[in-house]
Amino acid sequence: MIYVDGIPIQDETLSSSSQGSSLLLDVMSHPAIISASESFNNLEERNVSFGERDSESSTKDRYVYVFQSEFATVNPALVDFVGTDEATTCVGLVIRNRKSGMTSIAHMDSPEIVDLGLSQMLSLVLEDKDAELDVHLIGGYEDVDIKNADGGDYAKPEGYSYPLCCKLVDTFQKRRENFHIQTLFILGHNTKLDAQGNTCPIFNGCLVNTSTGSIFPASFDRTSRCPDEIVRRIRVSSSCEDPSWKGKLLDTYDTKTDRFIIAPCRWTMRLIEYVWEINQLSDEEILTNCSTSPSAEGRDFVDNSRRVWEYLLKYPEWSKTFPMRQPRVFERTADGHWTKC
Repeated sequence: MIYVDGIPIQDETLSSSSQGSSLLLDVMSHPAIISASESFNNLEERNVSFGERDSESSTKDRYVYVFQSEFATVNPALVDFVGTDEATTCVGLVIRNRKSGMTSIAHMDSPEIVDLGLSQMLSLVLEDKDAELDVHLIGGYEDVDIKNADGGDYAKPEGYSYPLCCKLVDTFQKRRENFHIQTLFILGHNTKLDAQGNTCPIFNGCLVNTSTGSIFPASFDRTSRCPDEIVRRIRVSSSCEDPSWKGKLLDTYDTKTDRFIIAPCRWTMRLIEYVWEINQLSDEEILTNCSTSPSAEGRDFVDNSRRVWEYLLKYPEWSKTFPMRQPRVFERTADGHWTKC
């Protein structure tokens, strides 16, 4: 069940003024949601970088970062901030238990991952069935015109952001948990025009203070998208061919021990051959062939893609990355960084 401004959204409260109006569009037009979006839009984007962190500093903030298709549930006693970015047609989803402060964050990239993904996120957030959960959605933009969209079919209209956002909100409403929508900075609320007149997201990432529940727009760099950036990016792609991960979010962070445990994943020679071919393409061709939103990607999209491919070409045998099929484990150091065990 969805709550907005403390009031449950009941079927009879939904707008019926226009035929085909969806739950998503009705919630987005709620005055409290519009006000929250305007406030979020006025926040300064936080740029997270560990490149200049002072190991001698008395303040050592502890971060957890999730990539596309990943999720992490964190204990505020162990983690100060959680975040994600690089979301264009994807959505960053945050669910926080008001009482315990337990916070789960996910980088959702498909409607097909929503049902099981939400269950994964809630498994460690819920303390009881009546827990009050604050929810934030950031990311996704108007990559298609949704003014005349029919919210009853997640496969239409063409595009990626709308079907994903529609599925998320509809699933919240159908579940028995109490979801208090605090931020819905998606679609039209998160859309601007670039210099060429193309639509693109205003923000594509967020950062959450686990102690207070405050959320901010954020971007991360190579130093803060850690640990094990390249291998985790590869795992996103290779998991698509692994039926055991179908419909699930990738679980890389261990809540109880505050460690990252990167489970083994395999890649095939077919993938290596594909990578060799696509690595020959120009930057423009890579954007066209590898992105759901070529005109909206960050400046480091192609560079990140090439670094992943170069790693695969250097280590075509997955067993070199996961010797004896063992996971890659990372522990937090005293200064908040990560070290491989």
